[in-house]
Amino acid sequence: MNFERIGVIGAGTMGHGIAQACACAGLPVTLIDITEAALARGMANIAASLDRLVSKDKLSAADKDQALARIQTSTDYASLAGADLVIEAATEQLELKRRILRQVDELISTDAIIATNTSSISITELSACVRSPERFIGLHFFNPVPVMALLEIIRGLQTSDATHDAALALAKLLGKSPISVRNASGFAVNRILVPMINEAIFVLQEGVASAADIDTGMRLGCNHPIGPLALADMIGLDTTLAIMQVLHDGFSDPKYRPAPLLKEMVAAGLLGRKSGRGFFVY
Repeated sequence: MNFERIGVIGAGTMGHGIAQACACAGLPVTLIDITEAALARGMANIAASLDRLVSKDKLSAADKDQALARIQTSTDYASLAGADLVIEAATEQLELKRRILRQVDELISTDAIIATNTSSISITELSACVRSPERFIGLHFFNPVPVMALLEIIRGLQTSDATHDAALALAKLLGKSPISVRNASGFAVNRILVPMINEAIFVLQEGVASAADIDTGMRLGCNHPIGPLALADMIGLDTTLAIMQVLHDGFSDPKYRPAPLLKEMVAAGLLGRKSGRGFFVY
């Protein structure tokens, strides 16, 4: 499949990262969000990310300018009408995603592919919102998108082979290393990763070790590049909690219960890097 234009919904951390990756791969992008302010923040973050690449001689100034020129922004979903692929990258809330997907489905061609960047919600369930569920797929990018090599491709019950093949082709265009997984709560990576983070929060909650020592132990003892609590702060504690709740609801297994400290911190608005404070202060 030839991708003439990519639509990305959501200019937050994941959305602007996906837009940057696509633009740097030579793909025109339409970036959508509900306010001009959100779009301006997203574009400022993209520009800053590209500037860092230029300063490290990983990107030329001309290539930076060309990448930025490939990204159009809009608050109007009608701007997605000509897209071959639309990637929803909104907050990890089922009803919000359903509403967005229905809106997109009304505007784009039935030949276009609709994808979601959800990190845990059922692809089959989300695909029920669109007219052609065989052209719906999960594309789970990892943060920071321009840096992380993995792309987790998740098929729903009705996802066609052609749609899956197109997703693999996109991964190649973006320089990503894809893995294909079947639809199950948390998919593959987050089903392993997020319960580990949740257990680290239990260890902190029970006073077994400090946040700094937990993270040092996992970095130096397990060779992890970042500790689980710092990683939770990077992901966002609200997103971490949402994934744990999906796992708990999906498997009805108490081993996936969210740590009470995680729930309390989210209730307090201590969400990690994006709020300036989580398990650490930023």
